[in-house]
Amino acid sequence: MADPAVIVVGNEKGGAGKSTLAIHIVCGLLHAGRRVAIIDLDLRQRSMAKFFANRAAWMAGNGQTLPMPVEPDMGDGKALARADEQEQLARFEAAMAQARAEADVILIDTPGGDTLLSRTAHGMADQIVTPMNDSFVDFDLLGQIDPVTLELLKPSIYSESVWEARKHRAVTEGRNAAIDWIVVVNRMAVAAARNRQRLEDRMEKLARRVGFRIGPGLRDRVIYRELFPFGLTVADLSNDVRPVAVSLAHVAARQEMRSLMLALGLDGSALDAPLDAAA
Repeated sequence: MADPAVIVVGNEKGGAGKSTLAIHIVCGLLHAGRRVAIIDLDLRQRSMAKFFANRAAWMAGNGQTLPMPVEPDMGDGKALARADEQEQLARFEAAMAQARAEADVILIDTPGGDTLLSRTAHGMADQIVTPMNDSFVDFDLLGQIDPVTLELLKPSIYSESVWEARKHRAVTEGRNAAIDWIVVVNRMAVAAARNRQRLEDRMEKLARRVGFRIGPGLRDRVIYRELFPFGLTVADLSNDVRPVAVSLAHVAARQEMRSLMLALGLDGSALDAPLDAAA
């Protein structure tokens, strides 16, 4: 059996929407029939783990069946966060071994900060997905700009981290073991703005310089947050599964999610199923 693909959702800045992006990618893959394992390295917050716990509880309470990922047990997250790095690394390696044995895609959600576990995960990645908000505040972790001219000066700390991960992967697994890096602009406002055009111009320059692709993210929609307590995403909605009233906005959000999956080179066909907003 081929080794599972490893997708790492990473950005050293908190609040960029990593967990939101991660759970949507996982659900898209599950509905496409993939066997997915999840590892949540945000040991204190554990948003992705909580989402799937909510999902299990919602299904049990509503007599529904939805696909679930494999979730290797790393123990109590808060206790592990207080443990030394070697214990954390040992737990992570054990979780990865289980995930490799049981899944064909492994998705790792990383914390908003530089940790040993996050660096290790990046070095294992086949694909790194980096969400960023529609803001120069988030761009600062990718590239430094001149405060007067707003011209791109050089890559910043997270870009350097990805470079180190790529170098480590090339040394340990050969030059053909390239990491595909895609940056998606998340939580975009609906209206266009001059600031966004400036941001896009700098992103394109940095993409050419450090080697990432730019993909579509998820707009700033209440829809993506209102389904979290149920452990559901727009990929889960159907005539039988609709804990909230479904509107045309949900249909549009589903198409956004499909575009994201396709940009990542993943199967988005499950999102082609019609969703009747009037049902």
